[in-house]
Amino acid sequence: MSESRVPFFISGAGHVLPGSGMTTKIIHFLVNGRPEQAEFGADCSAADVKDLFRAAAEAGPHHILKLYNTNGGVVNISPLLEANSEDSYYRLEVVASNLKSVGMPKELDTMEYRLHYLESKVNEDLGKTPTIISDLKSQVESFKRKLESVEHLSWMGLFKEDSDQQLSKLSPKPQTSQLSMHEERQQVRREFLNMSTLQVTEEVREHLKTPIFDNWQWEDAEMLVLLQVMFTDLEFLTAFHIELDVLQNFLFKVYCHYNSIPFHNFRHCFCVTQMMYGLIWLTDLQSKIARIDLLIMLTSALCHDLDHPGYNNVYQINAQTDLALRYNDISPLENHHCAVAFGIMSKQECNILKNLTCEQYKYIRGGMIKCILATDMARHNEILNKFKTMRPVFNFTNKEHKEVLMNIMVKVSDISNEARPMAVAEPWLDCLLQEFFNQSDTEKLKGLPVTPFMDRDKVSKPSSQTNFIRFVLLPLFSELTKLFPCLEQHILEPVRRALEYYSDLERASKEEERTTKA
Repeated sequence: MSESRVPFFISGAGHVLPGSGMTTKIIHFLVNGRPEQAEFGADCSAADVKDLFRAAAEAGPHHILKLYNTNGGVVNISPLLEANSEDSYYRLEVVASNLKSVGMPKELDTMEYRLHYLESKVNEDLGKTPTIISDLKSQVESFKRKLESVEHLSWMGLFKEDSDQQLSKLSPKPQTSQLSMHEERQQVRREFLNMSTLQVTEEVREHLKTPIFDNWQWEDAEMLVLLQVMFTDLEFLTAFHIELDVLQNFLFKVYCHYNSIPFHNFRHCFCVTQMMYGLIWLTDLQSKIARIDLLIMLTSALCHDLDHPGYNNVYQINAQTDLALRYNDISPLENHHCAVAFGIMSKQECNILKNLTCEQYKYIRGGMIKCILATDMARHNEILNKFKTMRPVFNFTNKEHKEVLMNIMVKVSDISNEARPMAVAEPWLDCLLQEFFNQSDTEKLKGLPVTPFMDRDKVSKPSSQTNFIRFVLLPLFSELTKLFPCLEQHILEPVRRALEYYSDLERASKEEERTTKA
């Protein structure tokens, strides 16, 4: 195994440390308006690269950092980050932080990174660390210990809390074996709870309310923080007497009950909930229906695919699975998702509804069951036709009208990927096709009827989308846009552009096929 290299950043653009001959890349970026540059090799770990940028931003160990390109798009902080020039600076921002805390002086951080770099170089050449470098390291660490022993450091702009983590993060991390599922989840829980008190910037909060939000640039613990922001900003905690620790327990348990499968996973759950959240704000739904209905919609979006096994209802019924037998072939997955949701809430420490009256609980439970069951695509035409009939005379005070609208909005959120920018949407199609192909492969192996639109031998990427957009998405999104004209630019126009994009791909594919045959 090759020795991992320690990355370093150089305060102030233009100062480069002596090279070692190893292949490195230089990243130019702005942080708090000042230019910085970082250098690291492709063999650096993702954690080391993130710690490098964390040190440059003088951020605490649990703060959330994002890197933006010149177009304002979020780019992933990783060893794969593309090198740039001083003419195209990245912008580094702390998007969630504890306003009371700032980092150790960057001069101290820089000195330690330089020592690590120098030590790794000398070790490479001599096979051991010279005494002078060991002495320098001891002096730096001694100085840091003295700083940490001081009670009040505000006069120096330092903070005492999390000092152990600050020290440990500046050291090269040892290689660890792959974590078990349980250990990974507990690690996410710790990160989530550590981040949960951070102040998320107003820019991110506003961006969270739009369909262009890029889910791919957020890690699991960070998405849990953003879900907490959604529940908080819609004032659910105050209105329904939800204790913060109970909400956090609930969100974490929801996270644990999504499986690691290609598409119907926790990230999909987050995307659907984020789209639902965005639609609530874009349509000003708070002024049109009761807050309890908003809670039903957002929580339904969050729970709508809990414990999805990666095989759809048709497979469940044809294979006569336990779920199909339990629910008598009637929406077996959606019934299961509901049951898991209320199973989570049956535990006091996770029950976000425990402080409500019996009437409120019944109302929310009934509403969630209807919304989640509505996501069964076998009922798509039934629900859409019902909405079409009532839409010209729609009345927000009419109970039946409102319930159908809630179902429609959860449905729209569930299948809304094509309303997002292509760079966000297209990877989701790859994930979906992977899950589809897994199912059709299993159907073939077991001698079950093969679902036609999932057969890898018959389906192409563009053909799978053109029909779905034309016959499912556009009629549904158009009908909702007639009720809320403001949504045309946000969800309907992007879907039309997606249809044009995939239609062009399909035509090109057919033309290529004809040319090949000729």
